[in-house]
Amino acid sequence: MRLRPALASALMTPAARGSRAFSWLPAAALLLGVAGVLLPVMSCRAADAPVCRSAAGRAATDAGDDPISADTPGSDGTRLFARGKSVRIDVTTRATRDDKVQWQITDTWSRPQASGNFTVAAGPRVTSLTCTLPLAGYFAFSASLASQPSTGLPQRGTRPAGITTFGVLPDVSAALPAPTFARQDLHRFGGQGSAYIAPGQHCCGGDGLRPLYTDLGLAWANDKRGWYVMEPKGPNTFDAAGSQLELQFKPGDIMRLITLDGFPGWASPNGQETHSYVPSSLAQLRDYMSRVGTESARIRARVFPRQAHNYYQVTWEPDKDGGLPWKDTDAHFVDLYKTVHEGIHSTDPSAIVMGPTYAGVQENTEWLKKFAPLGIAKYLDGVTIHGYYDFGTSPSHPPERLYGAPEKGTLSLPEAMRGLRATMRDVLKPGAPLFVTETGISYDIGTNYAPDYPDAQTLYAQGAVVARAHLILLGEGADTTFIFYGADMPETTPGYGVFFELEHPKGMYGASNISPKPAALAVATMTRLIDGTYTLGPLRGTPAGVYAYAFARPGGGKVITALWSHDNARWSAKAGFDATRAANYTLQVDARGRAGQVSVFDMMGNPTIMTYNDGMLPLRLTESPVYVVSDNAEVARSNAVTPAGYVAPKP
Repeated sequence: MRLRPALASALMTPAARGSRAFSWLPAAALLLGVAGVLLPVMSCRAADAPVCRSAAGRAATDAGDDPISADTPGSDGTRLFARGKSVRIDVTTRATRDDKVQWQITDTWSRPQASGNFTVAAGPRVTSLTCTLPLAGYFAFSASLASQPSTGLPQRGTRPAGITTFGVLPDVSAALPAPTFARQDLHRFGGQGSAYIAPGQHCCGGDGLRPLYTDLGLAWANDKRGWYVMEPKGPNTFDAAGSQLELQFKPGDIMRLITLDGFPGWASPNGQETHSYVPSSLAQLRDYMSRVGTESARIRARVFPRQAHNYYQVTWEPDKDGGLPWKDTDAHFVDLYKTVHEGIHSTDPSAIVMGPTYAGVQENTEWLKKFAPLGIAKYLDGVTIHGYYDFGTSPSHPPERLYGAPEKGTLSLPEAMRGLRATMRDVLKPGAPLFVTETGISYDIGTNYAPDYPDAQTLYAQGAVVARAHLILLGEGADTTFIFYGADMPETTPGYGVFFELEHPKGMYGASNISPKPAALAVATMTRLIDGTYTLGPLRGTPAGVYAYAFARPGGGKVITALWSHDNARWSAKAGFDATRAANYTLQVDARGRAGQVSVFDMMGNPTIMTYNDGMLPLRLTESPVYVVSDNAEVARSNAVTPAGYVAPKP
């Protein structure tokens, strides 16, 4: 599905699976801050440091037996909080005698943000800390009893021992007003994975998308209309006029990617439910798809009136060595697309029918080329792919790892996307949309959830790589990209979730109890800055190891440039994920001869005002993406390379 486990595991050495050298600087040292500006580590004495106050303890009423535990009640279930609001941290202790709690809050980069202590009475007690945090981002709270310093907070589900986590959502409005959308389907971010976390909900009834998707800034989700889902028992049982829309789509703010893969056993040539063979009767399939088109057109008119098209994905990872392999002939694959396209368009004329959705970017390019002589382009209004790019997409296998090494046979993500865009230009009509409907970053191959894993460095690295992967996809010409996955779920390789799942040691689908990883806040920052833009493309002439992509608001509005640097030698589980290595780069943000100021946001959405001279802004770029918000769109456009065949959507 997302990697080939046996081969990928073989590629990972015992050293890579074991040693995880930590590259953080000591707490007292200076650390790289926003855009590489040297900032002192914040302490409780800093004027802009978090302020935490403890209330008198009260008797605990829960039935737990851990010596110490902690949680952050009061959020919407995501354990994400609005910036500027206080965060309450409840610390539950079961001390055998009067004792003292030592606690600390650290950020994504493991920098201490606040610390302190308070006394507790013997027995089950709850002490609340109320903290005001001036910065946005991911935060890990740790605590222990003075009498048991080696016993910290317990492991919860996939979250390791020693921490409880929460996030403060970014607010970028001072530098970048909220975008306006000429039509709803110009939103650029979607997701996979549900979480039933609102009060009174449980898996799997109710709304599994809110508040998870709305907090993260995700505006698309999958809605299954596969034939095997809607008519599992026999033909003509799906009523296009009936009420089939799930509760989570009814508010109309999260749009549907309508998935059509899979055929029921009664319609299959071998009598078994299948994704691998064309159905026995293409006429019946065409009829079913016409009913799906009828239903979808009606739903769009009523629920999504500002959405210009419905978007349909025909197949799902038909890779020959994947979980849903296509085993029929190439000609029948094209017949499938012809039948679906004709059926959908007969009742939904403005539909966008897309595929082929192979797992890897390169594979999509190869199969589009292979199917093109058979005429598949006539039945593709757009392209859907999954955005995997390596033998395992993980902190140690970031999207830039293989850049400039085509002899290895696997292209880096930027190079693979350029090949795909060139093929789309040559095969499909101009402006055909490209949706990347799944891309996830797991932990490293061969690892497992444990009390001491993932460590803080792995969590930081995952967050950085999640943001970089999706920025590359959009910057190289994807219209929309989907984040995979909401919260950790059972998989061969662990950790795909951007949230921990707190009730099952290996994760679970349809989570009901979650807490954020750094990746969640990296996503929330990226969506707030990049949604509402169109792609200008990668910047010309960047030095080796520097990556920069420009995006623009329509109508000559703001420009957002995402930048970072990468060095393979200092970025792996074996070598350590070095958060401090930096590369110098000067970004042109205005015409030469001009001076002014721009806002530069870090990966967590915290701004710094920086001054440029002669149109040039000096930066020190680390492995953590930063975002420069500037005003001169013409300068940015002249310095960017438009992805092959990419057409900016019309306002």
